[in-house]
Amino acid sequence: MPQSKRTRRGPERRNRPRAEARLSMRVEETTEGHGTQIVTESQNISSSGVYCTSSHYLAPFSKVALTIVLPRSGPRATNELVKCEGIVVRCQPAARRSERHYDLACMFSDLDDRRRALLEEFVAWRNVQALRAATGNAEDRRRTRRTTPRGRPKAARGRSKTAARRLAN
Repeated sequence: MPQSKRTRRGPERRNRPRAEARLSMRVEETTEGHGTQIVTESQNISSSGVYCTSSHYLAPFSKVALTIVLPRSGPRATNELVKCEGIVVRCQPAARRSERHYDLACMFSDLDDRRRALLEEFVAWRNVQALRAATGNAEDRRRTRRTTPRGRPKAARGRSKTAARRLAN
């Protein structure tokens, strides 16, 4: 069961894990006949929806066709196109007023079990990568703090150059 996490707007309402991911994608409005096509990239994704930026305003509750380029891993890794229908749940002007973009959130409305499993696998893989990077960076910082500016171990400070060389070897 997901943990109850708080956001700026109150308790977290998402019930699926989400991963930060910049994936190429296309959004096509299907509600209004004029067929607006937007090529963009995601900001984050889960098996229930995607968050991205848009150059056009799309009304909430609009139906959209989504195509997301999902990278695959393994020896014969090829990108997989995940195509599905979605519904716009939020479309707001971007936080920076200088940009004429919108923050767009869509939920998936017709994702079959195979595609949902692909997305869940990708989200888990991406979150493990992020965790490894974060713990690796923490380990790097600990290693850096254990050395002096010249790279000698702290234990060698205050000792003779000969003792410091012996410790370094």
